[in-house]
Formats: sequence, structure tokens, C-alpha cells
Amino acid sequence: MSFQEAFDAWMHRKITEEKNPRRRERLNKGLGPGEMALLQRAWYPAVGHFDHLHAEWEVKDANGRYRYIDFAYFPGGNAKGALESMGYGPHARDMSVGQFKDQCVRHALLALDDWLFLPIAYPSLVEDPKFCQQLILAFVGKFQSVDMNQSLSWVEAETVRFARRCMRPFDAEELARHLRVSPKYARALLKNLVNRKWLIVASGNQRYRTFMFPVEGWREEGRSPKYPSPAMDTNLIQY
Repeated sequence: MSFQEAFDAWMHRKITEEKNPRRRERLNKGLGPGEMALLQRAWYPAVGHFDHLHAEWEVKDANGRYRYIDFAYFPGGNAKGALESMGYGPHARDMSVGQFKDQCVRHALLALDDWLFLPIAYPSLVEDPKFCQQLILAFVGKFQSVDMNQSLSWVEAETVRFARRCMRPFDAEELARHLRVSPKYARALLKNLVNRKWLIVASGNQRYRTFMFPVEGWREEGRSPKYPSPAMDTNLIQY
């Protein structure tokens, strides 16, 4: 499914199901350029769906004021994550001292209320979407015991979880220390997962040296990776 098809279906469902008039009004107004960039350039290419994600999520602060998180993520249980696209203008250049203090208090209150908060700079979404996709994968990986394909053994599933959280290439010795197995066993495990397309080789040709989780995110075993390719509008970089 294309990004636009998935996005339209997700937003229509959220608006239809929403009972809170304040939040429904915000959803009906549509998402801003920073929020759309976060979804189109980072979230969807990395995760491939919008499950457990909620736009314009309403929270109440200690003073009884309603605040809105760009995207709340509730994967299950008591876990809760918050993602925000941080435009340079509204979140830095054009802020007064009072607004800056209020922003810091807002982030502090979220942290104290056990939210895992991930801010992503809008210029990074425009200039370096692949890095932002890795941030998203690491963020999602924090919550997941991992809903894995049942063809993976527990040690294979833990290897994929480790790679997903890592956000960088790693070698067999590092994995061996994590799993408490021999480097030889770790190398065989990694090679097998590469052959089954769960991991990719980050460096090395004939002799694999480092490995990583593919940026395109979850996929069924054996399927070809598909990258959405949204057009980059560099004129938006000052948002």
C-alpha cells in the first residue's frame, strides 16, 4: 500500500472514531508540514504502517491546560511514546524566553509521567531521512518484546531485536557478548539471518564484517524491500 493510501485510511478512521470534540477538530484541520514529513519521510518508510499511532493526542498538564502531542504511540500495556517534529522556526528561532521555558516544562512533565519522548528536527527529516528512520526503529524497538515471524527461534528473534535497537552496524563479537554465545555461533547466526533477509551486511564483501537492521522496517520473510520515495521540497527546510 502506498503512503498516501495508508495515511488517508488511517486519518479517516481516527476522525470517525474520535469522540473528543477538541481533538476531532484538530484532526479535521489536517496535519502540518512537519508532522507530514515525520510520517512520510521517517515513520512509514521505517515501520510500514500506522498501527498504535495517534495524531494530535491530547494530554492535560499539572495546571489543567490541554496540550497536544504530534503523535502518541501506544503499543500495548502501560507503554506510551511521544514523537514530535521540531521546526527550527517555532521551536528555536522565533521563541521567546517564556515560550522556551514552557516548552522545557512540557517535555519535563511528559518525562515525569513516563512518556518516552522522541523529538526529531524538521531539517533532519528533509536532509537526512535515513537517519530519522533509524531513530524511529530504535524508538519502536524500545517498546517491543517484538512481534516476530514465528519462523524465528528465540535466539534469532533476540538477534533481530538487538539489531533493531542498535541504530548502527555491529559485528559478531558484539552480538556474542550480548547473547553470551561464542563468536563463531554468532557469525553463523548472522549469516543465516542475512540469507533470510532479516538483516543486511553493512561492510565486507566475501567476509562479512558488520551487520545492521534494514531501514525499510518490518517485512515478511523473503519479501523484497520497498522504499517510499516522497519528493523532497527543500523550500520547506526553514519550517
